[in-house]
Amino acid sequence: MIRVCLLLSVVLAAPLSAQSPAAERVPFSLEDLHALKEVSDPQIAPDGAWVAYTVTTDDLADDQKVSDLWMTSWDGQTTIRLTSTPKVSEHTPRWSPDGRYLAFLSSRGDSADADQLWLLSRRGGEAEQITHVKTGILDYVWSPDGTKVAFVIEDDDSVEVSTVVEPAVLEVTDLQGNPTVQPGRSTTEHKTTPPIVIDRFYFKEDYTGYVRRKRKHLHLFDLATRSLRQLTQGQSDELLPAWSPDGQYLVFSSKRVGDDPDRHDNWDLYVIQAAPGAVARQVTTFTGPDNDPDWESRPAWSPDGRFIAYLEGGADSLIYYAAPRLAVIPWGGHGGPTQLTAALDRAVASPEWSSDGRTLYFRVEDDRTWYLASMPAGGGPIERVLDGRQVVSAFSRSRDGRTVALVDAPDHPAEVFAAEGPVLRPLSRQNDSLLAERQVAPVEEITVKSKDGTTVNGFLVRPLGVTGKAPAILQIHGGPVSEFENGFMFYWQLLAARGYAVIGMNPRGSSGRGEKFALAIWADWGNRDARDVLAGVDHAVKLGVADSARLGVGGWSYGGILTNYVIAQDTRFKAATSGASISNILAGYGTDMYVREYQAELGAPWKNTATWIRLSSPFLHADRIRTPTLFLCGEKDFNVPLLNSEQMYQALRSLGVPTRLVIYPGQYHGISKPSYQRHRLEQYLAWYGEYLKR
Repeated sequence: MIRVCLLLSVVLAAPLSAQSPAAERVPFSLEDLHALKEVSDPQIAPDGAWVAYTVTTDDLADDQKVSDLWMTSWDGQTTIRLTSTPKVSEHTPRWSPDGRYLAFLSSRGDSADADQLWLLSRRGGEAEQITHVKTGILDYVWSPDGTKVAFVIEDDDSVEVSTVVEPAVLEVTDLQGNPTVQPGRSTTEHKTTPPIVIDRFYFKEDYTGYVRRKRKHLHLFDLATRSLRQLTQGQSDELLPAWSPDGQYLVFSSKRVGDDPDRHDNWDLYVIQAAPGAVARQVTTFTGPDNDPDWESRPAWSPDGRFIAYLEGGADSLIYYAAPRLAVIPWGGHGGPTQLTAALDRAVASPEWSSDGRTLYFRVEDDRTWYLASMPAGGGPIERVLDGRQVVSAFSRSRDGRTVALVDAPDHPAEVFAAEGPVLRPLSRQNDSLLAERQVAPVEEITVKSKDGTTVNGFLVRPLGVTGKAPAILQIHGGPVSEFENGFMFYWQLLAARGYAVIGMNPRGSSGRGEKFALAIWADWGNRDARDVLAGVDHAVKLGVADSARLGVGGWSYGGILTNYVIAQDTRFKAATSGASISNILAGYGTDMYVREYQAELGAPWKNTATWIRLSSPFLHADRIRTPTLFLCGEKDFNVPLLNSEQMYQALRSLGVPTRLVIYPGQYHGISKPSYQRHRLEQYLAWYGEYLKR
């Protein structure tokens, strides 16, 4: 048994003055991919004295990522490593309401691959496994009095096996006494996985695979008796639970409206008494998504228990193009919701109430940044609490109002900071020693005019050690409703270290600039957004940073899709990398996980065939492509399946355009194995090096 003690490792905070002089620093290298540590999920203790968080590192021996729990004192003077379990991760730390325990999820111990709940006493000692749930714990929240925990648990779908009895080989003799063989019966049994039977509209999902009928339900766990009771049942998922302040009720997100929840995204909030047999009551009735779990924001009760703060989306017909807004609703049925940020026209996330219930705190996405904001709970002006050209990706508040935030910027990866007014004081310092020895290429924010005069924003990274024109890479983000942000981009730093300029634009279709800006590419992919990213290239060439004769382009997911559009209409690029992309859009219908989104935006292919064919232009007009292109994809990707990359690879190979296809076995849309992540970077560098540095 692996022992995990509270005082496993104590590290005193290193002073920032210990950094090396800039002249002694060296650029980033491929080796640094495995040296960087990913800090996430900061959780401040109720009394504000300590902050727990997760640190993920690369385990190269087992070729996997492993996360451990760390804890830092509020004053930043003492840092304690809480867990260090070989080959197993601990994650999702949550303090008990009285602060005596830190709970977390892990598949360590006897729980195989299923995450179980563990408790670690703040006074020291070993962590104790609390649950033994066959399918594992997906999510959990403490009750306000600390006596119970609400779980989200997926249904058990134990694989039934069919018994196959094969003929045995029995030796007998013929009339002449010569040995021969005859079939017989054997008691040897082979377990055969039964056929996969599909009967759902939404039947494919990345990482999940083929979607069955099993659902995710709420369960109640009593810590004193160690008893587990199921709270909800049926054919709907119940997600993101949150306790009422008196511990009597739970609010959660679910899709229960209509005959088939697979055909819409109409999530609503429901409240249920925390007792088996209780019946849930619908709280929100908006026809679009209320607290869509994809937004990863839990609804929040006001301290007096009268109101629930949550995220309200746009019309269901706008799918992911509509940004979520902050709303408050009285859950007792007296009045409808109040949308507090309707005039903001920006995505918001992570609502939290102040202890006195007068103020709401939340995060706001705004043109390449995320900031922490606050506003009066009844509505009013929005104040920027933590602002700047950076990304506040998470925050946590103690009862006395102390705030910690997870923040990254172009010159440093995400770390945990204490927020003292608008000033950030570092707490986690996990990457300080590496950054002290590395030269970070400055990342400039740029603004350009697209062909039709539209203002487009983005970034420019100049290569290290290069004067004059340099080979340049146009980087395109995924989504499409996403954006390049003022966060740390290791790949961009690696390219700059190798002598490349990097251009990263946020074209129309991106988030951060409002709903109209995002909707500008509705059913019109590869048109306005292609012109917008090309305007960034023109700008870098005009500045004398990018060499017009040595241009590359690349991206992943929609970034790969838009890459294909770009090289099909602009032949000046000498090299392209297209990751997890699609160009024959008709091939996506029924083979990926976006059937509902396709039908909402493009219409049914048998009705709006012309639209589907128009958007498939990079494949149907592949003969216009002259750019040597590297295609890459995960073998098990159900988001943008491998067959799409195979089609484009085959088209260019047939046309005699230099191309290569890299397939990562067992990987989904996100490449997770450290060795494959490095291999992908090596492939990028080799491909661009071959065609741009001749």
